[in-house]
Parts: sequence; C-alpha cells; structure tokens
Amino acid sequence: MAEQPPKMTEEQISEWVRAQFQAANKYLAEQGIITDRILSKDSRYLVPHVAVWKFTTQDKKTLWVINGDVPTDIIGDKAAKDARDAMRYFALRWQMQAEGVLQQATNEPEQQKYAQYLINRAENLYQLSESKEMWQQQV
Repeated sequence: MAEQPPKMTEEQISEWVRAQFQAANKYLAEQGIITDRILSKDSRYLVPHVAVWKFTTQDKKTLWVINGDVPTDIIGDKAAKDARDAMRYFALRWQMQAEGVLQQATNEPEQQKYAQYLINRAENLYQLSESKEMWQQQV
C-alpha cells in the first residue's frame, strides 16, 4: 500500500478495509445482487481513499465494485481487465455523467455541486490509476 498521511495503524487499516468490504456487499444487496465470493487477489484498496473489489455473484457473474471516498459504483468484469483498468473506467464514466448533469442542471445549484463532486473524484481516481509507483507497490 502507498504511504498515506497521516499514518494509520495496522488495526485502523484493517478496520477501514473491513468497513469498505461490508459497505460494498451492502450496496450490492441493495441492488438485488447476492455475492458468492470476493476475488481478493484481484481486488485493491488504497487506504483511506478507495477500494476496488472483484466479486462473483450467485448467478455466476463477475463484477467490479468501487467505494471509499468516491461514489459507490459497479461494473461488469468485461469492462475492465484489472483493478487499475476498473479505476480508469469509473473515472471516465463519472466524467461523462458529470457532463450530462451539468448540461441539464444549469439553474440547479445542488445538481451542479454533485457534478463538481463527480468531476473531482473522477480526476483523482484517474491520477491514482496512472501512478506507476502506486501500482508497483500493489504487486
């Protein structure tokens, strides 16, 4: 894992990962998706910012779920070959979603604020996905 200021203890890191895992499972359940198992060797987390999980479901599908200090979102495994690629996909999707919101919400401050939030998270996520140092540490 990359160094994060301020430094978290191993216990705090474990708790953060556990909380994000539970939140990802809850999100899937709310979407009517029942997980079968987590593919932990393919999942990645960058404490305390973002977690990218790869799940299989009871109906034999494989999904990527992202959560943390980002919008919780889900894509099928065909959209990304690995966690890094999934981060890029989510970043692009959020940029496009924000553009659509901005075009439709010209006089709606809350919607514009949400679009700016998406843009910010998308830009940060894309930068993380492009950081060679970070991904070398994940191997």
